[in-house]
Amino acid sequence: RIGSLSLAGHYSANACLLPICSLYGMAVTTVEGVGSTRTRIHPVQERLAKCHGSQCGFCTPGMVMSIYTLLRNHPEPTYEQMTAALAGNLCRCTGYRPILDACKTFCKDSVCCQSKANGKCCLDQEEDLFDRKEKESASLFSPDEFQPLDPTQEFIFPPELMRMAENQPKRTLVFHGERMMWISPVTLDELQDLKAAHPKAPLVVGNTGVGPDMKFKGVFHPIVIAPARIPDLNVVKCMSDGLTIGAACSLSLMKDVLRNAILELPEEKTKIFYAVLQQLRTLGGEQIRNVASLGGNIISRKSTSDLNPILAAGNCMLNLVSQGGKRWIPLSDIFANGVGNDAIMPEEVLVSVRIPYSRKGEYISAFRQAPRRENALPIISAGMRVLFEEGTDKIKDLSVFYGGAASTTVCAKQTCQTLIGRYWNEQMLDEASRLVLNEIVLPDSAWDGKVEYKKILIVSFFYKFFLEVLQSLKTMDPCRYPGIPMEYESVLENFQTKMPQSIQIYQNVELSQSPQDPVGRPIMHQSGIKHATGEAVYIDDIPSVDGELFLAVVTSSRAHAKIVSVDASEALKEPGVFDIITANDVPATNEFHYSDDPEIIFVICVGQIVCAVAADSYAHAKQAAAKVKIEYEALEPVILTIEDAIKHNSFFEPKRKLEHGDVDKAFETVDRILEGEIRIGGQEHFYMETQSVLAVPKGEDKEMDVFVSTQHPAFIQEMVAASLGVPANRIMCHVKRVGGAFGGKLLKAGLLASVASVAANKTNRAVRLILSRGDDMLITGGRHPFIGKYKVGFMNDGRIRAVDVKYYINGGCTPDESVLVAEVSLLKMDNAYNIPNLRCLACACKTNLPSNTAFRGFGFPQSGLVTETWITEVAEKTGLSPEKVREINMYKEDEQTHFKQKLDPQNLIRCWNECMEKSAYYSRKTAIKEFNKQNYWKKKGIAIVPMKFPFGLGSRYLSQAAALVHIYTDGSVLLTHGGIELGQGIHTKMIQVASRELNIPMSYIHFCETSTTTVPNACASVGSAGTDVNGMAVKDACQTLLKRLQPIINENPKGNWNDWIKEAFEQSVSLSATGYFRGYDANMDWEKGEGQPFTYFLYGTACSEVEINCLTGDHKNLRTDIVMDIGCSINPAVDIGQIEGAFVQGIGLYTMEELQYSSEGVLRTRGPDQYKIPAVCDIPEQFNVSLLSSSQNPYAIYSSKGLGEAGLFLGCSVFFALRDAITCVRNERGLKKTFALNSPLTAEQIRAACTDDFTKMVIGSLLFSSIWQIP
Repeated sequence: RIGSLSLAGHYSANACLLPICSLYGMAVTTVEGVGSTRTRIHPVQERLAKCHGSQCGFCTPGMVMSIYTLLRNHPEPTYEQMTAALAGNLCRCTGYRPILDACKTFCKDSVCCQSKANGKCCLDQEEDLFDRKEKESASLFSPDEFQPLDPTQEFIFPPELMRMAENQPKRTLVFHGERMMWISPVTLDELQDLKAAHPKAPLVVGNTGVGPDMKFKGVFHPIVIAPARIPDLNVVKCMSDGLTIGAACSLSLMKDVLRNAILELPEEKTKIFYAVLQQLRTLGGEQIRNVASLGGNIISRKSTSDLNPILAAGNCMLNLVSQGGKRWIPLSDIFANGVGNDAIMPEEVLVSVRIPYSRKGEYISAFRQAPRRENALPIISAGMRVLFEEGTDKIKDLSVFYGGAASTTVCAKQTCQTLIGRYWNEQMLDEASRLVLNEIVLPDSAWDGKVEYKKILIVSFFYKFFLEVLQSLKTMDPCRYPGIPMEYESVLENFQTKMPQSIQIYQNVELSQSPQDPVGRPIMHQSGIKHATGEAVYIDDIPSVDGELFLAVVTSSRAHAKIVSVDASEALKEPGVFDIITANDVPATNEFHYSDDPEIIFVICVGQIVCAVAADSYAHAKQAAAKVKIEYEALEPVILTIEDAIKHNSFFEPKRKLEHGDVDKAFETVDRILEGEIRIGGQEHFYMETQSVLAVPKGEDKEMDVFVSTQHPAFIQEMVAASLGVPANRIMCHVKRVGGAFGGKLLKAGLLASVASVAANKTNRAVRLILSRGDDMLITGGRHPFIGKYKVGFMNDGRIRAVDVKYYINGGCTPDESVLVAEVSLLKMDNAYNIPNLRCLACACKTNLPSNTAFRGFGFPQSGLVTETWITEVAEKTGLSPEKVREINMYKEDEQTHFKQKLDPQNLIRCWNECMEKSAYYSRKTAIKEFNKQNYWKKKGIAIVPMKFPFGLGSRYLSQAAALVHIYTDGSVLLTHGGIELGQGIHTKMIQVASRELNIPMSYIHFCETSTTTVPNACASVGSAGTDVNGMAVKDACQTLLKRLQPIINENPKGNWNDWIKEAFEQSVSLSATGYFRGYDANMDWEKGEGQPFTYFLYGTACSEVEINCLTGDHKNLRTDIVMDIGCSINPAVDIGQIEGAFVQGIGLYTMEELQYSSEGVLRTRGPDQYKIPAVCDIPEQFNVSLLSSSQNPYAIYSSKGLGEAGLFLGCSVFFALRDAITCVRNERGLKKTFALNSPLTAEQIRAACTDDFTKMVIGSLLFSSIWQIP
């Protein structure tokens, strides 16, 4: 858009928030406009793809646009600018490292090379093993291949828009929509007239407040006034008493203005600017700050505002105008009596805000703590200002404001008045802490259940302000003011996001391998370029079919109830509505008995689909769905938690049990026994592409094309055919690619495909069903919440002799795969340890929540965490280090698991030893001890965790696979197989396999889609098995073809591929072949408690280091080193990306991602606003991954191993590093040793475990947990 001085500025923005009406006079560039395979690929797109920065590819266009925008404004950005540009982007697949690798190629070199894995400067000669090893493996990408970034080749701002901005007189714009009107005035007088005429009409600049309310809360505004084009509202002036910033100025502009003012003005004058700037750095992402306005932030009076507390504390003034005149009021006035405050009249307009200069003897600070450091609304934010009487530390004026504590920003007015005249000392601090806790009253009904944590933050932030001011006073007069103890100083520094440094080590291919043979090489994802250009087609990218209808689902709002009636009469009157689809419209099967209980399409359950509305647009369908009235009759009992299920004996059968050795006898002979319990919360899949289906009736023979985002097309075909009462051969299911799945697109995708197909069958129209993020999270369920109860018998030397453990998992309302998850959790619970006497039981609880389902790791991330918890507790009880207890109990020789399957742990021990060595574990542990001695409020922790991950699907028929390979007469090859591209690069690997087997370049081979028409009865792409089984099938098909071609090749050995194919055709040799793999032999006898359920084992070890802030509970992931045994990698770039992506997803599970429910069983965390997955700021600052060399696996293709799931569990190394840091805090403070930590180990739990005077003020010395976090 055109800025001041007629210069074009480039801004990234979220398309879902940006009203089209607001784009008048602007040029819009989408990812397709940046570059495409049809024109030219932009360097950003090329480098993201070639650095392996896309997996499923759904988030990639957003990444491209954020980086592209930054480069248009700063062709040689700094690392800091680059990480800031990506703060508003999320990726669920990659773990961000390869994306950041691509970003680094554009950044100008920093002063220090930062290339060392230990973060030390290049001038430091100290080496560690990761650095030396770096030289042994080539890079995953070659920067020499990149085209240069040439700013002169970018698009210019359209000259016609430039001329329009310069020459055309500004005029009022009015846009009329179906239900609303958009008015954009150009003068302040006109705005005042409009506001007088329409006092309830909101003023919209960035739409970041009104937009979400309209989208998620159903708020409707018939008239919207857009004042962004009025010059008075865009003013920026440096006055004698402060800065005046127009209310329509974006937060990005405000950030730039404040930064420049800080550089130009004396430090004494800019303290408030600095505090506001600190909040702006983490407020939203660049995309939000680019459009959100200062005035909107203030006027909305949102409780969760980062800016309002500091602006109010800083004595900022508001310039208001109306037809009645102009006036200035203190910003703090609008918060005086809560959200209903009438300090601003409905007809008044906020024109500008004056931010005053700070004065001598005045100190100002801003604070925030959020579920994630960046792009997250604060749990509590605060602004504080103190003014001392000249030359003293006697309080003359004090302002303390908090956000997040009530319905709007609140002032601790009584506290501040009481403290005036007090001196800035510990006596004042003690009084202030008690006063502020009494004055700021938090409602007990806070939906997030963080009442105690918020109170602790309120008083902790005041303490931090107290320390900051003491330190500032020392700077002013060190003789009079001693400042704070040295060991307190580090807490004054907030954790910053730095550009992570990383090393990836893998084994290079043998020199004897043909250069044309791609196996073992880091090949770019087959769709990587298309991901980056936006040309990759997902379900909702498929062009509309003529007459297509859109479906919106209506879900139950009750946990357990009988539906008395469904009244859709009002919905049918809505514009564009075509029909209502109910259970009565299902031609055949509406219940699917894959277990003893039915999976249900249209029958009431928690958040389950009751009916659906078909309309001519998604907006019309959604509006009509809101008008459907459902009358319920409540039923008892309502079972939500595992405790409820145990109380009502509500379980899915069978319960599973494994026993090994003589447990009871062993408990009699051990030295000591410990008992405990750990709770592990659920996890949302949060795939980037929500559940998506397009069902297209073909018009004859009851045929239907179903395009669906699923891991299991054959299952979709089966369910849709059963619902419609037609043979499976009439349903053609197609999957090109899936925008992430992680186990969440199996059964639930089948249910939703059935819903769409029933609607398509009834209306005889194509029907599109794309779930919104909120509906997806509400309906589909996720990872199973867990309670692990354990009793462990051990010797004083750390040997564990007996374990008795019970697992309860929250299965939700239908069986789904809950019993199977319970079984796997038992089979894998030993992790890396040989326990001679073991008894374990697993029960799947039946509750009134949406049924939980498969999720990457499938029960092992939960049972493995339980195991590592009691290992750590044994270490605490014996006084040994956790790593020593792990080593003592680890599998060491050819041994048997607790279900009598043999294993060779040689590579487990190798991974452990290599990780110990490469991470320099012991020297860093010593350095951490030293750091912790010198820092009271910040502590570091380190943990190293081994992993044994068994591979297998339990039954042979579940791992069978087929492939179909066609060779055309021009020599090109078309390949298809039963595997689904979910982001794990399976199609890329299959092309690598075919290339090797046929001995032709990869460029000859094309993969089209996975379809039930080409490969029937394919098994699901699950359990990390896709490459293993489909690779075998592709190899079989290629070998069949090569066998047919061999006589022709023998006759003409000097010919080329095209010659041979032409000759084969002329000799009537079939150039099409199917390949087949029967699957891996596997069995498990649960009656005997023994079997061979797994084919082979993967091994790994992760060492993680963290730093915690004891005052807030915040933490920073400093470094992670991973060593993984994955056999011989087919594609190291893809495989290392899978390890890193899984690990970061594990960080989310164990430390961040928190699902919260109401007491009625309604999911509260329904979107990225409330549910936080890891972002760029959460990955380790140093992130090193090494693949174990010289590892063979005779069971899988080319000696590889299926690794998609394994790395997730290693994320618990961060959990135990945090525990290590907390243990240090508690030991230092003389607290009793036994303490429980649950997962996710959020800032709230960390803060509560770091017990001090402030926690005791609020909750005594008891730990607490979120009241609505359902286990």
